[in-house]
Amino acid sequence: MRRSRFSEEQIIGILWEEEAGTKVADVCRKHEISDATFYAWKAKYGGLEVSEASRLKALEDENRRLKIVERNMHERRPCAYAEAIAALRGRCLNVDSSRRGK
Repeated sequence: MRRSRFSEEQIIGILWEEEAGTKVADVCRKHEISDATFYAWKAKYGGLEVSEASRLKALEDENRRLKIVERNMHERRPCAYAEAIAALRGRCLNVDSSRRGK
């Protein structure tokens, strides 16, 4: 995935400029971004504080890593994949009924 020229903190700062009353066209010209980029950022980061944006990025990264792990696990051992999903849901597929109470 391509990295942005701007960090989340910079993007939020750019959005705050527009919220402070500067016209969107002026903000875009100043930072050399397109209107489409500005509005995409506004849809994603609008109303967020810097700490919230950092949390959002951390959650997106974790989600991306978990999807890769899930895909690799399913490709290698489909049965292990089903067991792992069941374990995450709090169930166990291969435990006999006599051991469940212990």
